[in-house]
Amino acid sequence: MTWAQILYGWGGLNESLFHLINGATPQSLAPVLQFLALAGSFWMAPAVMVGLWLLAKRGINERRANAIKSALLVFVIAITLAFLTASLLKVGLAFPRPPVVFGDAIRLIGEADSQYSLPSGHATFSALVVSALWALTSKRLQWVLILYLLAVGWSRVAAGMHFPADVAAGWIVGACSFLIAKRVIIHRSLKASVTGMWCGIAACIAMLDQIAKSMVSVHMALLEMRPITSFFNLVHVLNPGAAFSFLASAGGWQRYFFLAIAVLACGWLVVILSRPRPTTETVGFALILGGALSNALDRALRGPVVDYFDFHWNSWHWPAFNIADVAICIGAGMIAFLAIKSGKQFNIQHSGGANANY
Repeated sequence: MTWAQILYGWGGLNESLFHLINGATPQSLAPVLQFLALAGSFWMAPAVMVGLWLLAKRGINERRANAIKSALLVFVIAITLAFLTASLLKVGLAFPRPPVVFGDAIRLIGEADSQYSLPSGHATFSALVVSALWALTSKRLQWVLILYLLAVGWSRVAAGMHFPADVAAGWIVGACSFLIAKRVIIHRSLKASVTGMWCGIAACIAMLDQIAKSMVSVHMALLEMRPITSFFNLVHVLNPGAAFSFLASAGGWQRYFFLAIAVLACGWLVVILSRPRPTTETVGFALILGGALSNALDRALRGPVVDYFDFHWNSWHWPAFNIADVAICIGAGMIAFLAIKSGKQFNIQHSGGANANY
């Protein structure tokens, strides 16, 4: 018996539980399953963040408001860690979904991918939500959180999308991501909390870009172009090069080259953000980190980067780009502007001092 049969197959129990739950689910529950699919989706992350932010603003006292703010910060960092971990596990393991394993012998409600079954993204997100809200909720309402967690997990098996082991793995990834973020980022020191806040902003930028790329990949065919205005199109192109298609025509080596640069740059930017700097400069570095993180994720999972913005003037088209490229350029522009400004101030001050001496 292999490790996969033991850890994933549970000695046959994984498949048995799947058939038991999936076979007992009537088609009439399809609306319920669709609602739970939405409630447990990563797409709900912005709503959770806004909800926590509003709760912090309306906190009864300063202590509770600070607790909610801490939970929000941990959630932002944890969801980025969980998203990256789940994506890497899905692609690295590439376990098939139940429809591939059993064909028409199961009840499938909705559309499922052919692979990338472990872990369940919905189970991962629901575990993150429960972890973030657990300490902020009374014991009576904690049962609601448990019910939400179990309902989302059940819905993925009942709809034929995942095996029970996928759901269990998602719960583990979500809970562990939250605990790591809480321990390493929040409780180390105030300095780490500030660093976590700026890294969280970068993570939100990366997540926004990844959501846009996912929508384009799902709803648009490769090389498809949809005119929006007389000078702007939405497109779906794959760029193996850097920003604005730099080195896109190289022989393939550029994927690993740019991925290595992006990983090193992200680490260096985290160190930069951990040091006291003017707010404007810090925002610039956070923007660059968010863009670099999203494009690095593309290179690790897809190979090429997904671009979708196409600006043109008549027949001339600017190279297609994405939100990550915009963030990198704006951040670099802010830092360059501050560097030029500080240089001019130095020259003026230096000239004034020289004239005064003479």
